[in-house]
Amino acid sequence: MAAPTTIKIGVPKEIKNHEYRVGMVPASVREVVSYGHEVLVETNAGLGIGIQDKDYEDAGAKIMTSASEIFAVADMIVKVKEPLAGERAMLREGQVLFTYLHLAADAPQTADLVKSKAICIAYETVTDRNGTLPLLCPMSEVAGRMSIQAGAQALEKSRGGSGMLLGGIPGVEPAKVVIIGGGIVGTNATQMAVGMGADVVVLDRSPEALRRLNVQFGSRVKGVFSTRESIERHVLDADLVIGGVLIPGAAAPKLVSADLVERMKPGSAIVDVAIDQGGCVATSKPTTHADPTYIVHNVVHYCVANMPGAVARTSTYALNNATLPFIVKLANQGWEKALLGDEHFLQGLSIIHGKVTCPHTASALGYNHVPRWQAIEEAQKSGDSTIKACKSKEQHVPETTTA
Repeated sequence: MAAPTTIKIGVPKEIKNHEYRVGMVPASVREVVSYGHEVLVETNAGLGIGIQDKDYEDAGAKIMTSASEIFAVADMIVKVKEPLAGERAMLREGQVLFTYLHLAADAPQTADLVKSKAICIAYETVTDRNGTLPLLCPMSEVAGRMSIQAGAQALEKSRGGSGMLLGGIPGVEPAKVVIIGGGIVGTNATQMAVGMGADVVVLDRSPEALRRLNVQFGSRVKGVFSTRESIERHVLDADLVIGGVLIPGAAAPKLVSADLVERMKPGSAIVDVAIDQGGCVATSKPTTHADPTYIVHNVVHYCVANMPGAVARTSTYALNNATLPFIVKLANQGWEKALLGDEHFLQGLSIIHGKVTCPHTASALGYNHVPRWQAIEEAQKSGDSTIKACKSKEQHVPETTTA
């Protein structure tokens, strides 16, 4: 059944280094179009994962020749990764941006989004009734599993590592893998490391998480309560360290100091999955798939900020499965009703009309924090209370009402 008012949803091609994921697949497009909305997809947006423009057209999308055309007329932009500087410059006041943002560790992006006065909703801070992060979860699963693959390669001699096989062989001890954080990333990393035959230690401050890991993996994994002492002791003995710590919306805490890295085994490796939020290792800095590793203090560092982009097809479909219901809700109800009607979805609102509504981002970067409900109330008073705010000069877009 078509919604009484329709909007334009734009899906630009991702332009981050070796980023082949796409915000919407044809099945998602077909679902949204069935409600009467229009989906504009940049040409070749899905080519990296084998989706042709014709596949999108068959699903009901309109193919656009450039991102600038999409940003100029779309009411809502759906992406995967945070907008780069050129994309941020194209955002318009009142335009909805729905994507991963990771703002707390990215001052330039935050400044540009504040300046744009767009309505910025971050995948990674949307919650659910169980207190989990449903739109971050699928990519955390992928990154956790990939971290062990990346770490195993980093230990190879040709990469600067010690030349150790992660699982060893009969008569030769396996590598010791220390995983900091027992959440989604940590659990999936543990599953892969155990499967490869490594000696696995998981550090976490949650007794519940440690119990869950014990039930799932039994004696194959050593669960250790995380303290400064236990981190130091196990990191110094590790061949591979996985950083999987997350504080939703906040910069990652630095749990492994530069001094501790300097004292690690020569040829050991670190995979800092938390790099999107600044990293949990003091010597970490973002890298790309084109140049994924560097060495500090004889320790190989892998800090790719978009790890799931390497397995773009799996990642795209997993992400679409999670985001589609929220895209439909935003389109059918308008951003205000969709957010105010769902306290968990509301947690995704990070910036609106130049106001920073995510408390962790405001604290980390020195912005005045405006509560989400207050920022929306101020938008109502300004007369911009629905998704209609992003009108282009060329075309009037009517307000969205509840479907």
